[in-house]
Amino acid sequence: MKKPTMAIQLYTLRNFIQTAPDFDATLARLEKWGVKDVQISGIGPIPAEEQKKILDAHGMKVCVTHKDFAWMQNDIADVIAHHKTIDCDAIGIGSAPGPARGNSANVRKFIKEAEAVGAALKPAGMTFNYHSHAFEFYRLDDHKNCMMDLLIDEADPALFNFIPDVGWAHFAGCDPVELLKRMKGRVKVLHFKDYAFDNEGYRRFTSLGKGLVNLKDCYEAACELEIPYIAYEQDNDWVDGDAFKATEESWDFMQSLLK
Repeated sequence: MKKPTMAIQLYTLRNFIQTAPDFDATLARLEKWGVKDVQISGIGPIPAEEQKKILDAHGMKVCVTHKDFAWMQNDIADVIAHHKTIDCDAIGIGSAPGPARGNSANVRKFIKEAEAVGAALKPAGMTFNYHSHAFEFYRLDDHKNCMMDLLIDEADPALFNFIPDVGWAHFAGCDPVELLKRMKGRVKVLHFKDYAFDNEGYRRFTSLGKGLVNLKDCYEAACELEIPYIAYEQDNDWVDGDAFKATEESWDFMQSLLK
């Protein structure tokens, strides 16, 4: 078994990475906590060269990104050049485009499109990675299975990888550990997210370890499956409305798992 490297998904701190000075200040804050690996998502219009300069200044590496699927389809050479500059070999999308959802024909069309992207990335030593939410686990309109079943069973493992989110999977009624087993060998970065229900029954995200997801079991599964990275992500509902406070609490929880 090999322990995963812990990382921060910067989408959690997206409001603080819109300009180069803010990106620099945010990484400086994370550096003080001992963070060395990040996922870039939701960043502002900062040139790749400037991003790399700031990343290097804080000793940080990029384990994966979330980028626009249309960019991948329309200008894959630019996508590759951008990721070579920031020294990242895993290119992800945050969610399936609307036309890719709903029925099996839409899903299968998306699979072919994503495989084409994966095939274009492969000669550059890069991979295509799909980040999941909850909707992928709900039954399709015209099929006995769900979208995730088709993505796992029908997409080419050599061209289509995953960024599974344990919080969303749990919320959808899926066992995250069993999901990770089904994705064996196709996950570089695993997202840790946690949630609970408020007094009115609404789902609210929480700092890691304060919700309903058994993250310890997920961590042990990640070790057994030798998943290289676990990245904390929290879309909103930060403790006291403070994304940095939620991130620090969650980072401390992740460090406790390593011990």
